[in-house]
Amino acid sequence: MTDSKSYYFEFWQETASRIKETLPEQEYTTWFNRIVYIGSDDRKVILAGASQFILDTVISRYKGLIVNTLSELTGEEISVDFIVKSRGEIEERKKQDTGEKKQKQEEPVIQVVKEKISAEKNLKMKIGCNLNPSYEFTNFVTGDNSTFAFNASLAIAKNPGVSYNPCLIYGGVGMGKTHLLNSIGNYILDHTPELKVMYVTAEMFTNEFIESIGAQKTQGFKNKFRKVDVLLIDDIHFLQGKDSTQEELFHTFNNLYESKKQMVFTCDRPISELKNITDRLSSRFERGLNVDLQPPNYETRMAILKSKTKKRASAMSDDILNYIAVNVCTNVRDLESSLTKLIAYSELLGQDLSLDKAKELLGSLPSIAANANQTLSIDTIIKVVGEYFNVSTFEIKGKKKNKSLIQPRQIAMYLSRDITEFSTTEIGTEFGGRDHTTVMHAFARIESLMKSDESFSNTILKLRRDLTNIKK
Repeated sequence: MTDSKSYYFEFWQETASRIKETLPEQEYTTWFNRIVYIGSDDRKVILAGASQFILDTVISRYKGLIVNTLSELTGEEISVDFIVKSRGEIEERKKQDTGEKKQKQEEPVIQVVKEKISAEKNLKMKIGCNLNPSYEFTNFVTGDNSTFAFNASLAIAKNPGVSYNPCLIYGGVGMGKTHLLNSIGNYILDHTPELKVMYVTAEMFTNEFIESIGAQKTQGFKNKFRKVDVLLIDDIHFLQGKDSTQEELFHTFNNLYESKKQMVFTCDRPISELKNITDRLSSRFERGLNVDLQPPNYETRMAILKSKTKKRASAMSDDILNYIAVNVCTNVRDLESSLTKLIAYSELLGQDLSLDKAKELLGSLPSIAANANQTLSIDTIIKVVGEYFNVSTFEIKGKKKNKSLIQPRQIAMYLSRDITEFSTTEIGTEFGGRDHTTVMHAFARIESLMKSDESFSNTILKLRRDLTNIKK
């Protein structure tokens, strides 16, 4: 059995966090505050409680939920064992967990580099590795949409090649994938500058490979990428249809993986949604930890805007920031673009902005225009489907798998994917934090039933018409 810093500790923390969101506060406090993570074996998590009574209650009520959530997060079939420990051991374990959690909240703090190097040399090293020195963990604003990806990235930066290897971070444009990827590289060079780090985009990797073939220097290309300690590749969706580059990356991956070198990739969607990627390369990308970055919620958007405003030393009223946060729901990049436009206008003309002027300036931006046109929410779809089948929104979003709930839930997922522009990841989040693969399965299932059952197909078409009318 491994200790608390083992492979599954981060997953247990995220599991407990997700379960906490689904249970009444008192219920969660009563039972989940009485169990602690002790360690793990291969694909097994060990939890402990101070009495068999506590464990029996947790097992009967929540074991299935714990196992399902852990398995969904890790992408593996995880089992859970429960053991009795003394109250003293439980309290000590809880203190350790609290200490680690507090440390994570306070981190990242740049500590003294083991091998003392000048700031100038450190900067040159980062630029030489293609890193953007301005992307740091310290200036990444986290929220519910990004906490797991942030913690995973920080854990990788602290112990490259140890736990989460390889790692794939996926999410839409402007969600912070590149920021996290660069943060990993910058943190490693700040703390362990003796490690060789390389950051490239998939396009850079492809272009260098093509050039090496033309110059007959393929061995030099292989040496460059196969002799690093940490390889960071951004936007691997660019590799779709590029068979020779995929072949080269496949061999590079195997070489680094066998040498226990850290690899982190980013993609704009789950690997399963990529086209023209070889199965053997896809399986490599999915071998380790896959984490998603989702669109930030309102609170996170406001925090990002306030952080950026403070950094720019600009005075912007809360009314204007609130207007941006409410109307720009797409991604962090669009938030920053909106804020930059307003700050530039104010600084260049030397005028304080009013809310009306801000609305006028931002009204033509695609992100705000798109939000104005997107009037149909996933919650509305769930409500309409629920009313048709006489089930509540809570039941559709919940974890119960009664036959009477499964089909309405799948229909709501299908219509959400069919009518809106939301990704499978975003839809899964709205359905109680389900994985994107669940949405994909639901879509395929309903599509198949529509082809084989005319009456069922007519029901779906009716619901679609009703929803389209709502949108109009």
